[in-house]
Amino acid sequence: MTNEAEKAEKKEVSIIVPFYNEGESVKAFFQAVIPILRRMEHSFQILCINDGSEDNTLERLLEMKKEHPEIKIIDFSRNFGKDAAITAGLDLSEGNCVIPMDCDLQDPPELLIDMIEKWNEEGVDVVLARRTDRSADPMIKRVTAELFYKIYNRLSDPKLPENVGDFRLMSRKVVDALKVFPERRRFMKGLFAFVGFSTAVVEYKRPGRNSGTSRWSYLKLWNYAVDGITSFSTFPLKVSTYLGLLVTALSMSRGIWILFRTMVFGVDIPGYASLIVAILFLGGIQLTCLGVIGEYVGRIYIESKQRPLYIIKEII
Repeated sequence: MTNEAEKAEKKEVSIIVPFYNEGESVKAFFQAVIPILRRMEHSFQILCINDGSEDNTLERLLEMKKEHPEIKIIDFSRNFGKDAAITAGLDLSEGNCVIPMDCDLQDPPELLIDMIEKWNEEGVDVVLARRTDRSADPMIKRVTAELFYKIYNRLSDPKLPENVGDFRLMSRKVVDALKVFPERRRFMKGLFAFVGFSTAVVEYKRPGRNSGTSRWSYLKLWNYAVDGITSFSTFPLKVSTYLGLLVTALSMSRGIWILFRTMVFGVDIPGYASLIVAILFLGGIQLTCLGVIGEYVGRIYIESKQRPLYIIKEII
């Protein structure tokens, strides 16, 4: 077989790596990933999405680009968020399989070999990387993550595989399916689960960050969880309906009791405290229901404007 034929048979691998103020992690990431990718028989490209970084991330990426021609840099005009960065990587990827991963090395580069081997040997379209040990993460993050998966999977469909992040291998068929989705407010974990396809799993112990600090505050994680639930479930709206019906039934029951008591025992002086409690309780219920409805109306508003999900300043 000729070298040209061998090269034609190789299946190119696209690695998608979002970067946001990760200047400290750039060099260590490529020093860990490039040797592993070059040991494999597949050609590869690394799509580095600079998501509006304000530090020296872009300069570090340009330095690495000089040493490694496999690197392709997508420079956003501003920060659009990780899900937008992953979407841009999917849109611009060329490989027969695509693997999003983080640059902090909490997604172990050594696992790339296992994922690609499983993809080749079993012929599946998706290979998930499941975290069996998250002891490197703070306790509160582990607890809240577990709680989120349990709540989400009770309320939403399709279900999310627990302890699985964005780190996964997807075949070209899966990527093409994901590129069809037009929505602007994206919850990528939900979209990954929605498209389905045959799936295999590799397991690993999650290490600590190689350098830098996480950009995900607990407030951002909370908002991300709300986005995830409202993207794939209308259950909160149903709760508002059921809560309204329950309060109405209780109010009618109370009204019937007061009418009966007045007719039998006469009129008494109503209690001020109970009146205030009832007003505050009903007001709180109304505001909560309006807030839930507002979340969905806000999503409709954002989708109706059809603004681009991201804007690319330059492709290098």
